[in-house]
Amino acid sequence: MVYETIAFALFALLTVGFSLGVVLVDDVFHASLLLGASLLSVAVHYVLLQAEFIAAMQILVYVGGVLILITFAVMLTRRETDLEVTNV
Repeated sequence: MVYETIAFALFALLTVGFSLGVVLVDDVFHASLLLGASLLSVAVHYVLLQAEFIAAMQILVYVGGVLILITFAVMLTRRETDLEVTNV
């Protein structure tokens, strides 16, 4: 019982931290990676609730589908001026 509470508190802090990182980071690509980490930690919460099927769907649909779509959209819509400014 104590270990479950410690695990819940740890992953709750990670979820809040990653979610704040999504909002506060300037780079959209890094924000999408932090979103993926946040969604994975939500899946851990489902596992702690003994809802393994919902956790698997969380990983497959949100992390596997939505996050990959966002990442490819960000990578394909970058302008060359954005890349030139960061390289200087």
